[in-house]
Amino acid sequence: MTLQYRDATLDDLPAIVAIYNSTVPSRQVTADLEPVSIDSRRAWFEAHGPEKRPLWVVEDAGRVIAWLSFSDFYGRPAYQRTSEVSIYLDEAARGKGLGKKLLAAALEAAPKLGIDTVLGFVFGHNEPSVRLFQAFGFAAWGTLPRVAVLDGVERDLVILGKRLDGAQ
Repeated sequence: MTLQYRDATLDDLPAIVAIYNSTVPSRQVTADLEPVSIDSRRAWFEAHGPEKRPLWVVEDAGRVIAWLSFSDFYGRPAYQRTSEVSIYLDEAARGKGLGKKLLAAALEAAPKLGIDTVLGFVFGHNEPSVRLFQAFGFAAWGTLPRVAVLDGVERDLVILGKRLDGAQ
């Protein structure tokens, strides 16, 4: 099965937020402790666009089941060639290889978007996501120890990085 994704539209934002909010209780994926609102994510949505920082959705039978975003790193012009990639899957879509297909598509698209450095910010205890990025040649470029507190437990944030031009 080939991956089919498209650029998200504002009509997709409720589904994007629903998938994001489905990960909050796991305390594995996001540092949000409570669900977010559609309105609170509107500015984030508008910061994306197909030319530089795409936001893709994957549909199954007309329903959004996954999304991937390219986001600015640190918001300064000198970092334009660097992007953070985030992947979120509907609970029913997890564990079926969709994350791998999305990450592969992102790495293939990145050079055309002017991106030569891709980052993933992943909690250290989120072993499936760490393994996913490592399987694509990402290396741990840094660890921010115990910077997040999730239900009273301090958690590390691992910065995984990959240069697409072969430089390290």
